[in-house]
Amino acid sequence: MTLLNLSLVAAALLVALAFRPWRQLAGGALLSPLLAALVITPWLWALPWLQHLPLRLQLSGACLILLMLGWPLAMLVFGAVALATGWIAPVTPAEQLDMALWLGMVPATLALGLGWVLRRWVAHNPFVYILGRAFLGTALCLFAAGTLAHWSGQVLGASVEPGLALVARWLMAWGDAIMTGMIVAICVAFRPRWLATWSDRLYLKAP
Repeated sequence: MTLLNLSLVAAALLVALAFRPWRQLAGGALLSPLLAALVITPWLWALPWLQHLPLRLQLSGACLILLMLGWPLAMLVFGAVALATGWIAPVTPAEQLDMALWLGMVPATLALGLGWVLRRWVAHNPFVYILGRAFLGTALCLFAAGTLAHWSGQVLGASVEPGLALVARWLMAWGDAIMTGMIVAICVAFRPRWLATWSDRLYLKAP
């Protein structure tokens, strides 16, 4: 699976580069969330190697990064975060590749698709954005990505039975959903310019 994972990560990075995502940093509005993602996320991804518990308690932050930075820039961030995680924790290059794909790129891409569906078929208002994309969407996308990772052979920990692994992934996805929902709600209220996927024109327009 390492070759397949490498191919998927490389394809995502090439597509992201084609959009020239560095243009989003013009004006400096997204510099703060970008720096926060690069500094904080590696510690979240390294958590299973920094604590000694039977279950790998690991937050992703992928959906939050997607909502803040947009898909192209988020893909580059996930690659950088995976490399930085290797400096913090004793992980192998194959594990770094695994993290970039299953903790970052796959859930963020699923969240991008869910966002398109919500914009296309559901009313445009802050409630839908916060509850649908940031909270429930995060839980669903991370669990879906975790399920795909599980089917690909990724394990959570030696003491977790295979039959309970999906239950563990479902519960951990809600931890990410709570974190993402709270931060996005605060940003919508006080720092909407930190959300590349937010638009006053779209979500605050009169019905």
